[in-house]
Amino acid sequence: MKQEKAVVVFSGGQDSTTCLFWALKNFKGVATVTFDYGQRHHAEIECARQIASELDVSFKVLDMQLINQLSANALTRDDIEVSEKEGQLPSTFVPGRNHLFLSFAAVYAQAIGSRHLITGVSETDFSGYPDCRDTFIKSLNVTVNLAMDAQFVIHTPLMWLDKAEVWALADELGAFNFVQEKTLTCYNGIPSTGCEECPACLLRNKGLASYLDSKVVSINN
Repeated sequence: MKQEKAVVVFSGGQDSTTCLFWALKNFKGVATVTFDYGQRHHAEIECARQIASELDVSFKVLDMQLINQLSANALTRDDIEVSEKEGQLPSTFVPGRNHLFLSFAAVYAQAIGSRHLITGVSETDFSGYPDCRDTFIKSLNVTVNLAMDAQFVIHTPLMWLDKAEVWALADELGAFNFVQEKTLTCYNGIPSTGCEECPACLLRNKGLASYLDSKVVSINN
């Protein structure tokens, strides 16, 4: 039996689109909220808009470009190289992003009569981002509820899944081809398989190859 209305924090990428299909399966009504935080490629927002339209769910864009005024990172500055060094946060880390996004998503959810928030964060393939951890999500859930005197529930269906398992979930939801062809994960703003060189593409495509290999093994056995 489907539950109440839910709001998906949505970017049009592999993870949030898989979460959107998960939400459509589990909730009566689904809305999406996307954030314009000055990301280096606006294609992300347009991709999210197109997916929401195709799946016939509401689409809301919130202006969060203040983040871009406060920190320098590779996701909002094209003069900073996308890089990952051992023992350091990746240059793509945007301080406070998930904290702010989920807090504003909660305000939006309350305005439209929803208490369920869904986000695609994962502690398994999280690139070291501290705001993708399960402890952070649980802590923020308590904080938001106290701050707004509400009973929000933050759902993280991908929290303990690696990228291969995210592909498996998309397949289970009947969304494999959709996610593969229509989402945008690439840091360089290229949809589907992307540039195949940036960290986001490497992680996505490695997971895809692993999942497809596991399917072949399963069929052969």
